[in-house]
Amino acid sequence: MFIIAGLGNPDKQYEGTRHNVGFDVIDRLADKYNISVDARKHRAFVGKGIIEGQKVILAKPQTYMNLSGESIRSLVDYYKIAEEHELIVIYDDINLGVGQLRIREKGSAGGHNGIKNIIACLGTQVFPRIRVGVGEKPSRYDLADYVLGHFSKAERELMDEGYDNAVSAVGMIISGRIGDAMSEFNRKKKEEK
Repeated sequence: MFIIAGLGNPDKQYEGTRHNVGFDVIDRLADKYNISVDARKHRAFVGKGIIEGQKVILAKPQTYMNLSGESIRSLVDYYKIAEEHELIVIYDDINLGVGQLRIREKGSAGGHNGIKNIIACLGTQVFPRIRVGVGEKPSRYDLADYVLGHFSKAERELMDEGYDNAVSAVGMIISGRIGDAMSEFNRKKKEEK
């Protein structure tokens, strides 16, 4: 069984913000695989289903971003998941262009407070993650204001493609093809001329 956790913040005011792209990818997975993510357990909205022949739990922690690890620790313990193989975390990254992906098998938090908390709560940084680019913060912006801001219409189109790619990447990772997912999606997009 796999736990696929998308990070974000609860409450309507955060819907569609840069910091909630993890929730948005979970919603895409839920739609594609007909999984209802509406049960409230382990301080998260969760749903059980099948992706690529594997049992999965889709999770949207409701602890607010900076405490995501508390919910994920509870899920991992309850479902007896081996983090290093069967937990996939999806979250926003301001160091990637809008809609670009970066997939890793393990790694540091890279300054992301949600991931910092997950690593602290799990006691390991060995778990696959899919970072979804939300674009670099403009120099005049406060970081919190930027990540809690909404996408422009043009950015939303790029994000739609990014979300679809993230859904494909999840399928590949669950199928034991994380190397293929990294090869396919970790490339920088060519600049439009």
